[in-house]
Amino acid sequence: MGDVQSRNVTSVITLLTDYGLEDGYVAACHGVIATIAPEARVIDVCHLIPAGDVRRGAAVLAQTIPYLPQGIHIGAVDPGAGGARRAVAVEAGGQVFIGPDNGLLSWAVAASGGVRAAYEISNQDYFLRPVSPTFLGRDVFSPVAGRLWGGVRPSDLGPEIPIGRLVSLPEPTSLLREGSVEGEVVSVDRYGNTQLSIAAGDLQALGVRVGDTLGVWLGRRQLALPYRETYAAVPPGELVAFADSAGLIAIAVNSGDAAQRLGLPPGAHVRLSPTP
Repeated sequence: MGDVQSRNVTSVITLLTDYGLEDGYVAACHGVIATIAPEARVIDVCHLIPAGDVRRGAAVLAQTIPYLPQGIHIGAVDPGAGGARRAVAVEAGGQVFIGPDNGLLSWAVAASGGVRAAYEISNQDYFLRPVSPTFLGRDVFSPVAGRLWGGVRPSDLGPEIPIGRLVSLPEPTSLLREGSVEGEVVSVDRYGNTQLSIAAGDLQALGVRVGDTLGVWLGRRQLALPYRETYAAVPPGELVAFADSAGLIAIAVNSGDAAQRLGLPPGAHVRLSPTP
């Protein structure tokens, strides 16, 4: 896409929110975009992010962005909605990310090559009127996305923000030590699968292969889990570790909820190692 002013009709607008599917919030955003940019193609990334879970939203957007066409990407997960949080437009790798400046966009921006420029969204000429302070997705992000798709430049939206002043979430940690690798739970999906910050390549570096048994330390607890290609490789109700579609290690229960069974919320510390 490059400069949004020279966009082509194949670029898309995407939506990621915690609005759910039981109300008309998502439809309202679609309606605003369709009114302003009727030819734009809109992709729904996810609307079932747990309410206010910025970290989960950041993980979903970052892991989805490599498979999306270049476009304008709206993120609306903000437990501080209605407060003083500024709205931002961030250019990165030919993409434009729109959302609250709360770190939600930061991992996807990094996955797109890093910030090229960022702007505060403050030019009310591009907003709906009146603006509801609790529904910026409809009244600010969606109309701004439609205007960008139509040729408005990000720099038209408001003053430029120094890159270092953007809010960023801490990157998930992973540390390879002699004989083990330490990480954390990045996110938990709707099935209760716990995605770790540990890459499959880290286990390969330790000599762990699919079919082996994996030592798992969760605080003071120690487990021995089968390391397989998929959760379906173990009987229903059994725990398993596998490399997920993002290339990260996940712990799951076949037909069950691993996060609930093990008490593993996002951010929980995990250590993995080969078993003798």
